[in-house]
Amino acid sequence: MLQIEIDNGSGFCFGVTTAIKKAEEELQKGGTLYCLGDIVHNGMEVERLHARGLVTIDHQQLRRLHNAKVLLRAHGEPPETYAIARRNNIEIIDATCPVVLQLQRRIKKQHENNAETNDSERQIVIFGKNGHAEVLGLVGQTHSKAIVIEKFDDVKKLDFSRNIYLYSQTTKSLDEFHHIIDYIRAHISPGAEFKSFDTICRQVANRMPNIAAFAGRHDVVIFVAGRKSSNGKVLFKECLSVNPNSHQIESAAEIDMRWFNHAETVGICGATSTPKWLMEECREYIRKRETPGNHPSRANSR
Repeated sequence: MLQIEIDNGSGFCFGVTTAIKKAEEELQKGGTLYCLGDIVHNGMEVERLHARGLVTIDHQQLRRLHNAKVLLRAHGEPPETYAIARRNNIEIIDATCPVVLQLQRRIKKQHENNAETNDSERQIVIFGKNGHAEVLGLVGQTHSKAIVIEKFDDVKKLDFSRNIYLYSQTTKSLDEFHHIIDYIRAHISPGAEFKSFDTICRQVANRMPNIAAFAGRHDVVIFVAGRKSSNGKVLFKECLSVNPNSHQIESAAEIDMRWFNHAETVGICGATSTPKWLMEECREYIRKRETPGNHPSRANSR
């Protein structure tokens, strides 16, 4: 019989847990609750809350909405969203993660300082994914003047003769962020100022070494995460680098039992947007379909 372990360190982060709790509390009161974008980058959890009455809308639909109640997810929103809500008499249930909220304030303050001193030489740079909800909220604090770099190679496009103030999306890789910092320090022009602000969430960053250790002690790793999850991409890449027998799935139905033919131990883990119930569902799926024939390696060793 396969030994199956669910990673205790995987699952919803604090920000996502809070957002879902707020959604469930509001839904219990009755009435219609809208959510601006998927509450979490996990289709299964979105479907579960949709069945309870949560209606997902986009920004275009928000502009047409009046006299309603809208939940803002953990990723945060730009100032324009709040302005629309005020104009349309929309009640905001703000579930922005406190870590993201603090980062928004820091970037906004830096942008305002640039404007007050009329210093156009300062570049506010954000290491993050273009178009990601959190990054849109961060860029919005600067009236879209911040520069977004998605990967290390993008850093080479910066103007090193001008001041650089570097921030990061909260769920990016800490190692890659430090790699970018080292490159800027090595190339910044004399007289230009460079400051970096480590704004990566430690609850997320600490999962990298933990998930690497977890992946390394199992024959096969099942990584459960929505394919739209930025954090999921980073963590799954880490799993693969440690254990090539790692497979990313969104639901139990994607599990191929042939993956376990030569396995004795299976590790199930996930992203900060992966619900524990979904990882448990994957474990039960494997349990119900497991047969002695799935393990020829052990049969041959007898």
